[in-house]
Amino acid sequence: MGVVICGQLLAVLILSSAAAAAADPDDERCMTHLSESLQDPLKNLQNWTTATFASPCQGFTSFLQGATCNNGRIYKLSLSNLSLKGTISPFLSNCTNLQSLDLSSNQLAGQIAPELQYLVNLAVLNLSSNRLSGPIPPQLALCAYLNVIDLHDNQLSGPIPQQLGLLVRLSVFDVSNNKLSGPIPPSLGNRSRNLARFNSSSYEGNKGLYGYPLAPMKNNKGLSVLAIVGIGLGSGFVSL
Repeated sequence: MGVVICGQLLAVLILSSAAAAAADPDDERCMTHLSESLQDPLKNLQNWTTATFASPCQGFTSFLQGATCNNGRIYKLSLSNLSLKGTISPFLSNCTNLQSLDLSSNQLAGQIAPELQYLVNLAVLNLSSNRLSGPIPPQLALCAYLNVIDLHDNQLSGPIPQQLGLLVRLSVFDVSNNKLSGPIPPSLGNRSRNLARFNSSSYEGNKGLYGYPLAPMKNNKGLSVLAIVGIGLGSGFVSL
């Protein structure tokens, strides 16, 4: 009887170990596609192999460069300053437990995938200092836990999506030194009154961007837009 019980316990332990070692299929798919979309000229990601994608985590232990694990799932990716090239795979959305994504200070190009909206646990998004272009996806507003969005020093264009103002937890927002245009959404600009890291420096370096907290736009003779409007309302437009 005792032998039977011991055998059963051993079988349970073996099955438990196998389950702990097996990757979450979403994480495996996520990392496989991300690897295919990146170029690693300095060979910093040598342990990014099919074998490690099949079992990237064991409890809190990670077997992948740049990945941090929690309870067998990848919850943080930090691949900053590795001279990576390529694009950001939309299949990153499969890493559904991801809370922090840092791909800053690389040479990544292409657009920010709207599919990142499915990273519903994401709190930190840092894609700064790359060569990303195109619009900021308004779908990022669906990542309700976002606390940090850092996109500075890229080539992003178009307006800042109004929808990002719905991110009530957002305390750090930096889109400086891009090619953005249009008004700063008041729901974002007004936060600079209360948050030290939410100020005019977060928006500077975008020639077509205007609105608080940036200084009033000026025409080529030095008059601000507000001053011109005031002249027009007070006594008719003055010939300059």
